[in-house]
Amino acid sequence: MEASYGKVCFLVLSALLLAMPQRIRAESSPSNSVPSTIHPLKAPGIDNFFQLSDRFYSGSAPQGDAAFAALQKLGIKTIITVDGMKPDADTARRFGIRYVHLPIGYDGVPPAQAVRLVKAAETLPGPIYIHCHHGMHRGPAGAAVICMAVEGWNPGQADAWLHLAGTSSNYPGLFRTVEEFVPPTTDVLSKVTDDFPEKSAVSPLADVMIQVDGRMDNLKLIQKAGYKTPPNHPDLEPADEALLLDELFKELLRSETVEKRSADFKLKLGNAEQAAAAVHRSFSDRTAGLKIDAAYQNLNEACTACHKAYRN
Repeated sequence: MEASYGKVCFLVLSALLLAMPQRIRAESSPSNSVPSTIHPLKAPGIDNFFQLSDRFYSGSAPQGDAAFAALQKLGIKTIITVDGMKPDADTARRFGIRYVHLPIGYDGVPPAQAVRLVKAAETLPGPIYIHCHHGMHRGPAGAAVICMAVEGWNPGQADAWLHLAGTSSNYPGLFRTVEEFVPPTTDVLSKVTDDFPEKSAVSPLADVMIQVDGRMDNLKLIQKAGYKTPPNHPDLEPADEALLLDELFKELLRSETVEKRSADFKLKLGNAEQAAAAVHRSFSDRTAGLKIDAAYQNLNEACTACHKAYRN
């Protein structure tokens, strides 16, 4: 009887020992780790440069001939930019590279644009380089969507990639995109045109200013709540709203539309951008000596001065 009991214990213990490695492997699953195919690269005129897989690369907007030559040397055939700025398609063409412009915002990748990104990634010649302005926020999010659909990344891996690329947590919409993204089906992709523009028409000044007004309205609610998240608007994070407003101003200052405007308009818009940046800093770093209310009032005054001269 004792021998039988001992034999049973031995068998149970052996089964547990055999199962342990499998359990350890499950707990250390790479599902929330950076994909092993990703590694950093260096090239002149390109920041935050990464190879994501045999087919996809990510980084900043290439600056100058040396940057495009480096991409050509890697065999890049297509560049997809998700930035709002007009791409340097002429230089790319000289190096035998096609540009495709599919812009997105800092608040996330719209579902329709996500499908277009996947369609482009699946149908355009590769390898493909994906970028935004700095290669840290929108570009990595666009690349994550592509790799989730084409390379089989799961949301955890995509999230880990965003952190590696330096994507700021102040852009929760970009992280929310990879958390919620579901790769489109073959049927959905078949209905998407493969006529991808070299240069997309970016939102005209009036459209962007509507977005600015929306962010300003949100900041007004935050101001009334004592510069905290309003109780009736739990979705409004003060620092995030200020940063998104600042990015709208920055995007305008880099746009072709503003380049054609007067020096005074650029000056007033620049003042508004600096004021928005100061509001964001005042939320992010209370020790910086900036008074939140003073920064907010400066922003209001900068916007009022611009409106008085050019809108009212």
